[in-house]
Order: sequence, then structure tokens, then C-alpha cells
Amino acid sequence: MEHFIITIARETGSGGRNIAAKLSERLNIPFYDRDLLRLASDVSGIREGLFGESDEHIGKLEMMTAAKKIYSGEVLPPDDDDFISTKNLFEFQAKVIKELASSSGSCIIVGRCADYLLAGRTDVLRVFIHAPLEKRKKKVAYFSLAWSDKEIARYISKEDKRRAEYYRYYTGNDWRDAAHFDISLDSSELGEDGCVDTIEKAIPLFIR
Repeated sequence: MEHFIITIARETGSGGRNIAAKLSERLNIPFYDRDLLRLASDVSGIREGLFGESDEHIGKLEMMTAAKKIYSGEVLPPDDDDFISTKNLFEFQAKVIKELASSSGSCIIVGRCADYLLAGRTDVLRVFIHAPLEKRKKKVAYFSLAWSDKEIARYISKEDKRRAEYYRYYTGNDWRDAAHFDISLDSSELGEDGCVDTIEKAIPLFIR
């Protein structure tokens, strides 16, 4: 199998990014997460920090008025008044993701609606990583020793809500809808290494 793309969407604290990193090492292919912001900045000439800010904060008014997906696949030119708008920043990220998928090398892409952007391709395996809340709280607590149990739960809820809103805003779809993914894995049951094993075994089953 010469070329394939794996997209990984994940709940907060489910270990999805660690799984992507381990899978990258196992398969000897790159994985992209926040690297996509730098690549989009390089392509557009827009400061990388603006992409990060757009990633983290979608305006409440924009969220309330987003009745359908706003992704169009068209980037605006520098002389357009909306060149650095939230929408255009996403369009540049989407452009980078599609170019990575169309390149000669295989790779793993974490988050950023990659499963949606690459839908319909036969060389893409779309994965969702999840876990029960209590398990995810323990994982987040490991890196946030000063936080109380309530603070950890609040953080997870806020991050999951942000990811769900981000996905809905750009795609018009439900982030957790199983129909968007080829496989959905419980990392608390399989463990991170077990998820890596399962994804590796799934590649020839789903990618043609």
C-alpha cells in the first residue's frame, strides 16, 4: 500500500494525540496537529498566531447564525476585506490538509475537520478516539495536578464543547456522529498501544 491518510478526531483527555504520535512512529509517517497552523501561515502569509486564535475562539454570534456549513473550498485574495476572517483562515487550513492528502507521502492528521474535508477519498481511514469521562479526568489530572476534580471536569466539558462547535460551524455536522468515521475506539478499554494496533490492522481493510 503506497499511499494513505489517517484522520484522528478525539475527545479531550482520550489520548488521541498520543495515539497519533505513536502511530506515526510505528508506521514511520509524519503526523500533523498544530503544525497545520504553521503550514497554513506559510501558504497564506498570514501570521501563525491568528490561526491559533481562530482555532480557539469562534464568535458566539457566528455560532448562533451558522445554520449550515460555511466551508466553501475557496480562499480569498490578500486584497479582500475578509482575507483574515475566521472563515478564510479555515479555508487556508483546509487547503493545506487537502494538499497533504494529495501529496505522494502518507500521513496522519489530527482534528481540524480532516475527516469531513477528505470525505469520499478511498485512501483515507477516519478514526474517532473516545473514553468514559472518569478515565479522561484521570488523564487530564496527570498533567494538571493543581486542579480540583470539578475544575478538570469543567475543562473537559469546555474543550469538548469547543471542538463540537468548531466542527458544526465549518461542516454543519455533529462532531460525534459515528457516520463520519470508519472506526471509533475506546482508548480506556484498548489502551493507547491497543488503539495503535487496531488502527494499523484496519488500514488494509478500509483503504483501497
